[in-house]
Amino acid sequence: MRVTTFGDLLLDVIVRTDEPLVTGDDRPATTLVSAGGQAANVAAWVAVLGGAARFVGKRGDDSAGKLVGAELRGYGVDVAGPVEGRTGVVVSVAAAGERTMASDRGSAPDLSADELDATWFDCDVLHISGYSLQREPVASAAARAAGFARANGARVSVDLSTWSSIDDAFRVRVRAIGPEVVFAGERERDTFGVLATDWIVKRGALGVIVGGREHSAAPTVVVDTTGAGDAFAAGYFVGGVDRGLEAAARCCAKLGAMP
Repeated sequence: MRVTTFGDLLLDVIVRTDEPLVTGDDRPATTLVSAGGQAANVAAWVAVLGGAARFVGKRGDDSAGKLVGAELRGYGVDVAGPVEGRTGVVVSVAAAGERTMASDRGSAPDLSADELDATWFDCDVLHISGYSLQREPVASAAARAAGFARANGARVSVDLSTWSSIDDAFRVRVRAIGPEVVFAGERERDTFGVLATDWIVKRGALGVIVGGREHSAAPTVVVDTTGAGDAFAAGYFVGGVDRGLEAAARCCAKLGAMP
């Protein structure tokens, strides 16, 4: 299975503490700094699970960009796309069972359609992060990427990513691409509305709904849920629902979104 992912390659800073944060004071925490970004996470998991993976996106020409690019390639992912500007950073804070994220996407949204190479999209599946459909010019680049992929006989999937950024412009962009598969949480699906596609609904600890059928989550000891949906998508592409649930459980049992 050859999977190309389209979206962000960022620097993830994950902070985990068992106590609520207190304004103006300190709390003990466990932290992790690694490569991240939804599209990058999926690509890394695809490669680790035995598929052929390529990531396409714009990352910064800075020390962070060099670090995350090298880490992603270390998983066996072919990293493609222009290198310029600055690399984005996402800070994820998990405190007392609640997770909050602060996202700076850096130069990733500046990727334009004319910077794409059609050969990057010789694949079986193109997986587009919904973050790439929130603004221009990267949204137009995603649409062109879908065209390149379909010219090679690939299926196109989209992850809606976050319910709070779904607006009319986003809906128009997703419908114009016409993905064969859409990954979404229940709130994301309900916020988006009607779309003729195969919905894969992620339900956290309850598992997933695929083709209208409920599948329970695989048992695991939850350490950190960051990236579990990305791991599921990768496993689903490589080996179906059960492989996806196994990958999600494996992701939850460790700190961070990468394998």
